[in-house]
Amino acid sequence: MVTLPRDGGPAATAGDAMAVVDASGNVTGWSEGARRLTGHTAEDVTGRPASELVAGDPAAARHALLTHGDAVVSVRHKDGRRLELALRMCPLRGGKDRGPGFVVTATPDPGERDSGERALGELAFKQASMSMSIFDTGQHYLRMNDFACQVMGQPEDAFQHRYFPDTVENAEHSRGFLRHLEIVVETGQPVHYESWTRSPSGRRMHAWSFEMWPVRDQAGELLGTALAGFDSSEQYWARQRLALLNEAAGSIGTKLDVIQTARELAELAVPRLADFASVDLLDSVLQGEEPETGPVEGGVELRRVAHHSDTPGVPEAAIDLGSADVYPAFSPPARALATGEPVLTRTGDSGLDTWFAEHGARSAKLREGEDQELSLMAVPLVARGTTLGVAVFVRILTPEHPDAFDLDDVSLAEELSSRAAVCVDNARRYTRERTTALALQRSLLPQMMAVQAAVEFASRYLPALSQAGVGGDWFDVIPLSGTRVALVVGDVVGHGLHASVTMGRLRTAVWTLADVDLPPDELLTHLDDLVGHLAADESAMTGEIGATCLYAVYDPVSRHCTVASAGHPPPVVLFPDGTVKVVEVAAGPMLGVGGLPFEATELDVPEGAVLALYTDGLVEARDVDVDAGTAALCTALAAPARNLEDTCDNVLKALLPQRPADDVALLLARTRALDADQVAVWDLESDPALVATARQYATEQLTRWGLDEAAFVTELVVSELVTNAIRYGGSPIQLRLIRDRTLICEVSDASSTSPHLRRARTFDEGGRGLLLVAQLTDRWGTRPSGTGKTIWAEQALPVQ
Repeated sequence: MVTLPRDGGPAATAGDAMAVVDASGNVTGWSEGARRLTGHTAEDVTGRPASELVAGDPAAARHALLTHGDAVVSVRHKDGRRLELALRMCPLRGGKDRGPGFVVTATPDPGERDSGERALGELAFKQASMSMSIFDTGQHYLRMNDFACQVMGQPEDAFQHRYFPDTVENAEHSRGFLRHLEIVVETGQPVHYESWTRSPSGRRMHAWSFEMWPVRDQAGELLGTALAGFDSSEQYWARQRLALLNEAAGSIGTKLDVIQTARELAELAVPRLADFASVDLLDSVLQGEEPETGPVEGGVELRRVAHHSDTPGVPEAAIDLGSADVYPAFSPPARALATGEPVLTRTGDSGLDTWFAEHGARSAKLREGEDQELSLMAVPLVARGTTLGVAVFVRILTPEHPDAFDLDDVSLAEELSSRAAVCVDNARRYTRERTTALALQRSLLPQMMAVQAAVEFASRYLPALSQAGVGGDWFDVIPLSGTRVALVVGDVVGHGLHASVTMGRLRTAVWTLADVDLPPDELLTHLDDLVGHLAADESAMTGEIGATCLYAVYDPVSRHCTVASAGHPPPVVLFPDGTVKVVEVAAGPMLGVGGLPFEATELDVPEGAVLALYTDGLVEARDVDVDAGTAALCTALAAPARNLEDTCDNVLKALLPQRPADDVALLLARTRALDADQVAVWDLESDPALVATARQYATEQLTRWGLDEAAFVTELVVSELVTNAIRYGGSPIQLRLIRDRTLICEVSDASSTSPHLRRARTFDEGGRGLLLVAQLTDRWGTRPSGTGKTIWAEQALPVQ
């Protein structure tokens, strides 16, 4: 057991660097702490002279230790290094078999420790994984670590003691950096600064984030500025990509329009991602159909729908907007379309060079650029597993902007194209649905309307351009008996296919009811019942059904007009003297409400007046109330125009915005009147003897009209109709002949009972009259009147 003397200071522990030296100077003991400190093991040194471990003069070291008990001695480390150790020697007291000796303890010299730490700090500075530099107060370089030298592209000696602006090529670009160095000196406070610089390869710009702080001595005197620069390019580009994607969320797909969406993608990508961008789509996409790519071995035809360039005029475009081009199978767009994966290439790649060489326009564009180098990405537009087209992004590589597309750019382009593809597909689907609804709507509207004796008319139908789709607006001009005409306009609540189908059903119902020749108020009552039945049948699937309708009947003989409305805007009349009047019509409930009556309004309309019937989309908008819209309509109707077609155009131009939010139907009808010599009227007594007189009246009138060839048939018709009126009707009885495009015979009586055709049996005395009338004339029918009914028959005029 080896122990230190009682007056030798604190006891040594097993971890201390300690050696035992006998009186001869040989090492007899060696601790684990000594091994760690010097690298020598106990086997290496035990039994050997301690002097062999001393790197300097062993005698001087022994003398100092014996004289003072401690000394700083240079000791040789096992790896050859010199260690400056503070040694302390104490006499050893051992057993009887032990000779005198010493215990030597060792610790690193404080000065040596400071030197080692300084060396360690120097190594950390030189080998730091960030750019570190030190400037004096005049912004001259003092120190640079290895990373800073790598960034600047030259060794530290090339910068030491040089003024910072003299070490950079672009002093203007580095002015902010210099100014922040000056701010640290001026304020003595740390600052943060971000800047851009080009990488040593010159291929890509780097974003740098600098922390600058003052360096002071122990007295607090400012000695210079130290800085650490972090290459934050990846973080910066990640933020830029995220910002671009966030912007894309709000700027791509703003409208349900295929071409607009493609244009938004191209404009967003330039110049932040590319110098030029184009979008080519399959023709089927533009038509709203389901796209079918098919094999591309023989090439694929795409149509240019959008392109955008950082240079005005888009000089890079080899195809005009709207033009189609065939892309060979080896071209990047065709490969992207076939595989559904992006294609990254650049000039020098065989596929791209061959494509350019075989395409005259593209080859010419490349020659115009003096064989400039390009980087190109072709990214397929894929939505819901269907490829719609291709977006192409191009960078023109120059010494100022030499960076080609990389995989991060491909990922960004894929994200942008994916969002655009979904928006394009949504627009395609909307286009298809809108086209279908519009085709249905137009097929249900009148295609051709025969010229009427009662009115001259013109019409317009404009489907809404809003995303809600087409609505259920309709209009009609229906010929009635006695040269009268029915003018109809209606509006089904809602938009889309259901509204169009409902409109078609109501329009058919109006035609059917008009053929019965019901008065306007009665017709709307029956139509209201029909809408109620439809709503009851379909409410579980489609919800409530509602509609408005205006039904007007004009008689050119009496120049009388009867109007009834079911919740519809009132008609407007332009009189021949230029005055305009809104007809005061009892509005009535909307169709489908049920249980409320409709009222008819009667007015006299002079010849040459213009009746305007319309839907609420013409006079009502979000920012325009009905009264203001109606006043504007009156003003537009009164404006001079050559004909009704021009008047329609004037009205639409004056009242509608560029993109109306609701469907618009407009029907203009200029009234005509039959001259007195075209109508003959006789009042008859209820006497069978007057049937012959009625035939004579008719024959004489036909002679005056020069229609003697029609006399035989007309006599038979008059005889049968007057006889029926006398037998089954009653006074007052009236006979009327009308000569227009046809010859019309009408007989009115006081009975409301309508006759009907039946086939008479062999021995029946009657029942053949109406059958005979139906066989001899083109059309016949009956209509109710205020005091009874009117039976009429129409026959073609003899060819003159």
